[in-house]
Amino acid sequence: MKIEILGTGCAKCKRLEENTRKAVEELGIDAEIAKIEDISEISTRGVMMTPALAIDGKTKSKGELLDTEQIKELIQS
Repeated sequence: MKIEILGTGCAKCKRLEENTRKAVEELGIDAEIAKIEDISEISTRGVMMTPALAIDGKTKSKGELLDTEQIKELIQS
């Protein structure tokens, strides 16, 4: 599983990354977590509001700071 955090490095983007890492750890799954900070890459994916979360290439949230439980639900769905 590949999970990507899309954002330019703002506080919300960093917090989303922390929450994602915690969710993966709590679920005990093997996942690659990548940070995408390039604005052209982010906009190419149709994301106009950050932070965004993508799982296996599919954008699951845009413009929201998800908490750990919300991320766990997205991972498991």
